[in-house]
Amino acid sequence: MLVDDHELIRHGLRGFLQKRPEITVVAEAGTVRQAVIRAAKERPDIVVMDVQLPDGSGIEACRAIRGDMPNTKVIMLTGFANDEAVMSSIMAGASAYLLKTTSGEEIATAIDKVVAGESLLDPGITKRLLEQVREMATAGRRDDGPKLTENETKILERIAEGKTNREIAAEVYLSEKTVKKYVSNILDKLNLRRRSEAAAYIARRTPNRRPG
Repeated sequence: MLVDDHELIRHGLRGFLQKRPEITVVAEAGTVRQAVIRAAKERPDIVVMDVQLPDGSGIEACRAIRGDMPNTKVIMLTGFANDEAVMSSIMAGASAYLLKTTSGEEIATAIDKVVAGESLLDPGITKRLLEQVREMATAGRRDDGPKLTENETKILERIAEGKTNREIAAEVYLSEKTVKKYVSNILDKLNLRRRSEAAAYIARRTPNRRPG
C-alpha cells in the first residue's frame, strides 16, 4: 500500500513498482485516517508511508497499523532525515526509513529486503537509542533520571526496536496484558502520555553527534 498526500507521487511510484511482477499495489491513501482504514481492509504485506500527512504523522499511522497487524512491514519516506524522526519511526515499528530522493529502484530493493526480514534503519542511530535505553536502567545512580527495573528496561529496549506489545510478550514470555501494564508503568516513570513521546524523550537525551 502506498501512502502519500501527493497523488502524483503515489501514481509515479505505483507505475514503477507494478513493473516488477513480484510486487502488487493493493491500495493507496493520502491521509492517516485513510491509511489505517485501507490497511485494515487490504491487509498489505508492506506499506510505503510518507512521514508528513495532512491530518497527522505517518509515524502515528505506522504505529496504528503495526499495532493491529504486526506482520505488516512499514517503510517510511521523508523529505529530510533527523535523529528524532528516525527514532520515532523505530518506536512506531518501521522497518526502513528512506529519503524521497531515493530512486524507485532503491525503494523496490528496500521492499525486497524488508520482506526478507531485514531492517534498513540507520544502525548508528539505533545503537545510540538502545544505549540510551540501557543508561536509563542505571539512572538510579543519578538524581536526574528515572529508575527502571530490569524487566522495564528489557521491554523499553524492545519498544525502541519497534516491536508491538504482542511481539514483546512472545519474546519475554509474558502475556500481552502484562506487557501493556509494563508499558504503562514505563511511561508513568518517564512522565510521558504515549509511546510516541518516548522517542522524543530519548532523542533529547541522546547526543546529536554520530559515533565515529
